[in-house]
Amino acid sequence: MNKAETVDWLDWKRLPLFTRYDSEASLIQVCDRLLEEAAQQASGSHYIQQFLPQLATELSCQWCTLIERTPEWETRFEFGRNAAGGFPAALCNEALDREAGGLCADEERDDWSFLAAPLGDLCPGTILLVGGRDLTADSLSNVIVVARVLGYVLSIVEKREKNLRRISRLETTLHIASSFSSARETQPLLELIAKEATRLLECERSSIFIWDQEHKQVVACPALGVEGNTLRLPDDVGIVGDVIRTGKTIRVDDAYNDSRFDPSVDKSSGFRTHNLLCVPLRNNAGEMIGAFEVMNKEKGKADFNDDDAQSLEELGVQAATALENTRELEQLSRSRDQLTEQVKQKVQVIGKSSAITALRSTIERLAGTDLPVLILGESGTGKEVVSQSLHYQGPRANTPFVAVNCAALTETLLESELFGHEKGAFTDAHETRAGKFELAEGGTLFLDEIGDMSLGGQAKLLRVLEQKVITRVGGSETIPINVRVVAATNAKLADAVHEKKFREDLYYRLSVVTLDLPPLRERPEDVILLAEFFLAQFCEQANRRVLKFSAEAKKRLQAHLWPGNVRELRNLMERVAFLCASDRVEVEDLAFILSPSRDSVVDMSSDLSLKEASRRFQQEYIRRTIKRVGGNMSETAKCLGLHRSNLYRKMGQLGMHEANDAQEIDD
Repeated sequence: MNKAETVDWLDWKRLPLFTRYDSEASLIQVCDRLLEEAAQQASGSHYIQQFLPQLATELSCQWCTLIERTPEWETRFEFGRNAAGGFPAALCNEALDREAGGLCADEERDDWSFLAAPLGDLCPGTILLVGGRDLTADSLSNVIVVARVLGYVLSIVEKREKNLRRISRLETTLHIASSFSSARETQPLLELIAKEATRLLECERSSIFIWDQEHKQVVACPALGVEGNTLRLPDDVGIVGDVIRTGKTIRVDDAYNDSRFDPSVDKSSGFRTHNLLCVPLRNNAGEMIGAFEVMNKEKGKADFNDDDAQSLEELGVQAATALENTRELEQLSRSRDQLTEQVKQKVQVIGKSSAITALRSTIERLAGTDLPVLILGESGTGKEVVSQSLHYQGPRANTPFVAVNCAALTETLLESELFGHEKGAFTDAHETRAGKFELAEGGTLFLDEIGDMSLGGQAKLLRVLEQKVITRVGGSETIPINVRVVAATNAKLADAVHEKKFREDLYYRLSVVTLDLPPLRERPEDVILLAEFFLAQFCEQANRRVLKFSAEAKKRLQAHLWPGNVRELRNLMERVAFLCASDRVEVEDLAFILSPSRDSVVDMSSDLSLKEASRRFQQEYIRRTIKRVGGNMSETAKCLGLHRSNLYRKMGQLGMHEANDAQEIDD
């Protein structure tokens, strides 16, 4: 472009047609305002109500209205005063039939005329009708143009209004769906779904019908007004039956005039259904699981429409998904509770001895706390059972219980096992793996044989216990933990601390509470109770009736010293339950298991003299017999084949102080 050239600019509002005052320019200006107003309005009714006064002015009429044939003529919007009193139905009908505008004079008033023009295909059955004085055929073309443009504009505004309603409902549906995740049980979820459906669809009531295919019924829930809030119906009757059978949505505007409607539900609940909308419910696999029904559009509202059906179907998809997830969650919760209860039944501290009675009482008090506990005792005394009792009797019962045998792991392996590792942290770390602390999150971590942990492992464990965070091997991110730690060992930790084999600070950190479990040989009164408990469990596994012990078998069990403690007894009962040929356990059934060489007294050094070894044996044997009969010295003497006075004399010769105590009690 040369610099000498000039350009003339002309914007839309400065066009000559906007400065002229003739009829053609005025018509274009009216249409321009129609379009301009349409871009600013979100409601069709609001748009027409605002624009009709302007339209009446532009068309120089006294009365202006939009009417619709449905099939009777109904006024949608109106402005001004109709001096004629009525309107020309014949003119309007013919205008629609001809799809053309028309003019007629009022039959009763010579000075009043009507102009009618259809709004076009986008607003079928709708007429722009104007009335007034001095209306002529020259005004007809303007009315036809305005009506045509109004039809386009009104359809755009109403479509936008519909889309906005649709967006609003989708947002509401999304919000409602998010609230479903808070429900953990089916019944509260169904009630929440029904409540939200009535709010979304602006109706009086809603119900979810769950299909019980096995019994050929549908279960209505919630069923308001019905005892138990639940109602069972045959799955082949009523609107719900049709929806389940066909898988299609059904809308009914007049329930009692529809042959498919089953009024028995109304009779049961005292509710009267006027109109309803029912959609199918399908699970994630697309299988029919029931129906979703809403009833009675609120007063002042029209009947349920296609938008309502679409909204209910979309809500139904969310409801079905939430319902399926909640049912799975309930099933998992029930399974978890059953498994927890089964474990609790198996994890019992059995016994009537004073030591075990006191231990049970201590466990009950400690279970509700998060205090670290150190369990001491010989191998097989039940340290893990005690740790599980602490877990399952407390608030962490439904959280993980994770056990780690520290003696079976090297220092390097122990760190990975406890704290986890990142992929590539070492040669065999092919993937990231969580450690036992992470797996036990919220629950209890049982560290068995803690006395065999290396000093390096002890230092890392102490840091975790104090800071309550872990870092995976090869990682840098700290992971907070909420884990109760229970440790156990058959070693004498106090001696290990003195010998610098166990960290003193870790010892005091773990031993906030210490439980020392007595060996089974020190509580012979518990042997039969434990044997019967284990035998009942294993007989159930072997699918046989619970075996009974003969009197001689009981004596044989009580006479044994149980060097393997409770574990040995448990293993014995397992073998008896599966191998005993009769319904009664005899001594012979125990003889092939119990080794006489193991049935000796407590440790005896090889350098003891025969006299000293014999003395110790007699002391231990008398003590065990006294415990077995509950301290009754007469019964003890009888079991040993002695007179009571001879028993006291023998105990005195053996240097047993129990003899003096027993004599004082007898005296």
